Amino acid sequence: MSGRRPPRRRIGITTRTGPRPLPLHLMTHVSAMMSSRVALPLLKSGSLPWKPHLAPAAAALSATLAAAGPEAFKDLDTAVAAEAMRRHDAFLAGVDAYRHHRYRRDLPPLPVVWQEGTTRLLDYRAADTPGGHPVLIVPSLINRSYILDLTKKRSLARYMAAKGLAPFMVDWDAPGPAEAGFTLDDYIAGRLDTALDRVTALTGRVPSVLGYCMGGLLALALAQRRPESVRSLVLLATPFDFIAGREANATMMKALADPMGGMIDAAGLVPVDMLQAMFASLDPGLAARKFIAFTRLPPRGARARDFVALEDWANDGVALAGPVARQCLFGWYGDNDPAEGRWRVRGRPVLPEEIAMPTLLMIPHRDRIVPPASALPLSERIPGAKLLLLSGGHVGMLTGPRAKTEVYGPLVRWLRRQGRE
Repeated sequence: MSGRRPPRRRIGITTRTGPRPLPLHLMTHVSAMMSSRVALPLLKSGSLPWKPHLAPAAAALSATLAAAGPEAFKDLDTAVAAEAMRRHDAFLAGVDAYRHHRYRRDLPPLPVVWQEGTTRLLDYRAADTPGGHPVLIVPSLINRSYILDLTKKRSLARYMAAKGLAPFMVDWDAPGPAEAGFTLDDYIAGRLDTALDRVTALTGRVPSVLGYCMGGLLALALAQRRPESVRSLVLLATPFDFIAGREANATMMKALADPMGGMIDAAGLVPVDMLQAMFASLDPGLAARKFIAFTRLPPRGARARDFVALEDWANDGVALAGPVARQCLFGWYGDNDPAEGRWRVRGRPVLPEEIAMPTLLMIPHRDRIVPPASALPLSERIPGAKLLLLSGGHVGMLTGPRAKTEVYGPLVRWLRRQGRE
């Protein structure tokens, strides 16, 4: 009989499926680790290309190995193989620790004050201050809205309510039968128009509109369509010029328009894992770095819980309706329609120059998803727009340790001033 103890069972914990798409992340990391060994013959022959800042160290390493003789390269190969295995084991350990972590998001349900299809309008107003300046929050169509309400301590929507504003958040959810053939026009001139009217009817006041990421472009179009119904506009990490700094991506999307477009038409949507793979391509090594770092955190600590909460959200994306996917992938990322003035809603071009209400833009300078080069043109084209440059990243601006001081506080103060004017 074996003397090994049976593995300890985790009671009451459901295993997560992420990080999505897991096979892609694993194969990417394996390929990266294997390439280190494949490159060793090039190092030995002196033909391995190096980044300029690494060239002096590379030259010193080559000289040391040459002086040590042929066995040195064998020893280096053994060491590289061992290090690659160690890093991959650490990555796997991080993924396993995440998938079995005890944290689960558990926030009380919010009142739903309007619903059509899978779209809901959530009421975040505090019971003791329901009459504050109303704000309609518009998240992205791709990721779940609760990035703006991640946990009790990391929630822009709840912070706004606690400071006397009256926030309402659009929750898009995944496209259902009613949304299967939706275009951006249907979401903006249909669902958002109705949500805006509902907020106005509930509060008796003209609301401000706040958009995050892709939701910022939807909010921009809504504000242009309904200038008399929007008090002020806030755009957080909102893309506009989709080619600036990423010309190669535009070329790739144009090349993929026919084959990928055919797949989208056949499926009727773009599934979550395809969207996640596109995000992963922006930084293929990010998943490994994150999960290896996660293994170093105390599992019951606040930082580990925050990591799991954020990863749960990141892996909880939704599919995009086929027509919307075509507009975004090929019209925005491929042809740069918004910056070129070709994006239209109900036949009217979406032009930032026509925005006349007070507008605040908050742009993080370490944003990989929406680089500053993509977001900054909006600040130049919206007349009188106020610009705040932030130190964080695309998601960190909302959930990072400095979110309350750099984003929440200044944002709420600006919105409260708009409500008084």
